[in-house]
Amino acid sequence: RVDGSGNLVITPIRAGNGSWTSARIETVRTNFKPAAGRVLRIEGRIQMPNVTGNAALGYWPAFWALGSPYRGNFQNWPSIGEWDIMEDINGRSSVFSTLHCGTASGGPCNETTGLGSGEHACSGCQTGFHTYAVEYDRSVSPEQLRFYLDGSNYFTVNSSQLDATTWNNATHHGFFMILNVAIGGGFPAAF
Repeated sequence: RVDGSGNLVITPIRAGNGSWTSARIETVRTNFKPAAGRVLRIEGRIQMPNVTGNAALGYWPAFWALGSPYRGNFQNWPSIGEWDIMEDINGRSSVFSTLHCGTASGGPCNETTGLGSGEHACSGCQTGFHTYAVEYDRSVSPEQLRFYLDGSNYFTVNSSQLDATTWNNATHHGFFMILNVAIGGGFPAAF
């Protein structure tokens, strides 16, 4: 729903039987990508669900991008690239960013974990809006994916960290963006 002030609100709802309903919003466009020598920036201004402690267990809001080859072929993940711009779990005052690529188990990107930032502090993320962004920079060598919180770069992946085929398969095509709030799953359960 829209809150009347122009903000989109995704609210998980728990049914009487304990099951959850939430939302996932995807862009129709799948061609977000930088040309060679250019930079693509994907940015969102987001407030996490304002829940903490036991009430927040299982909450998993995320802002991310998936490689366009995923649409219509759900067997090619993670090779097509997934850029987790922001993930928050269990109402913690922190965020995670990750590049998923390579093969579904192990491989050059340590799947299903991916190449991640680890937990990064985000004071006030549940009570106010913050800006989350990723830049895919094809103007530098090695190419880079840079992740930002409120304009501060806190995690970078360089193409030189991977073999050229893995990097190209995970980056050299269009992407679509996703905004969602999931409830439950392996990531929140790990914490």
